[in-house]
Amino acid sequence: MERRSFIKGTIVNAAVAGALASGFGFPEDAVAGDKDKEKCYGVVQAGKNDCGTSKHDCAGKATKDNDPEEWVYVPKGLCEKITGASLEPKKEGS
Repeated sequence: MERRSFIKGTIVNAAVAGALASGFGFPEDAVAGDKDKEKCYGVVQAGKNDCGTSKHDCAGKATKDNDPEEWVYVPKGLCEKITGASLEPKKEGS
């Protein structure tokens, strides 16, 4: 009986750890409420985006560098200083 309890506890711990590691425990809204941050589009490295777009549903899924639709949170005022960055998403080729 003790072995079953150990296995059940291990499975539950692994599930919780997996959910947190996948970003489930850190929703976009946690940062979105930070008035000192803003979304900055078009300057993200592949795999380094902060959340979903029309192309995918989650952080870390950008497939190429500097995609004009991908974004990352930056300190307010910084995005306007970055060449190629935008406070609004742009369509490919624009």
